[in-house]
Amino acid sequence: MLQVNRSAPARRLRRVLLVAAGSLAAVGSAAVVPASAHAQAAPLPLAPPTLKDLGHSGDHLTVTVRNVGGSAGGAGGDRTYELSCHPAGGDHPDTEGACAALDRGTRWGKDVFAPTPQGGFCTMQYGGPATAHVTGTWAGRPVDARYDRSDGCQIARWDRLVPLLPDLRAQGQRS
Repeated sequence: MLQVNRSAPARRLRRVLLVAAGSLAAVGSAAVVPASAHAQAAPLPLAPPTLKDLGHSGDHLTVTVRNVGGSAGGAGGDRTYELSCHPAGGDHPDTEGACAALDRGTRWGKDVFAPTPQGGFCTMQYGGPATAHVTGTWAGRPVDARYDRSDGCQIARWDRLVPLLPDLRAQGQRS
């Protein structure tokens, strides 16, 4: 059973705590603003907007790929595609997959089309002569990004955007 200390200091402390609690309640009720003052104020967002919140009706990209042909040297195969997302459309060979790849890579505060960081360590491998140039608008921002397969970092950057960019991971460099 709990024993209550009934000494004078304990009683005084209890009174102080009760008075303090009453004062806080009074201050809290005095700070209440009439509801009419907030009627026109929009609530502050607690999290960054999602892709669906942004309404990307303006997501439109032009993708130009060069040197991705099936020949032994990888020459030829120059193509230009138009891609729209939200809803998916255009003459890209895989509009749904390309839009899904872009959506997966789009994060608040990060650029899905960002170049590889300067000064990083990349494997010394060559992924072929293929290049790509992506221009347009994505997530409300202008896009002007260039891609190649000149080292391991550039190859990984390219591969993150497959199927927006052709899948060249196979030995035969299929387009």
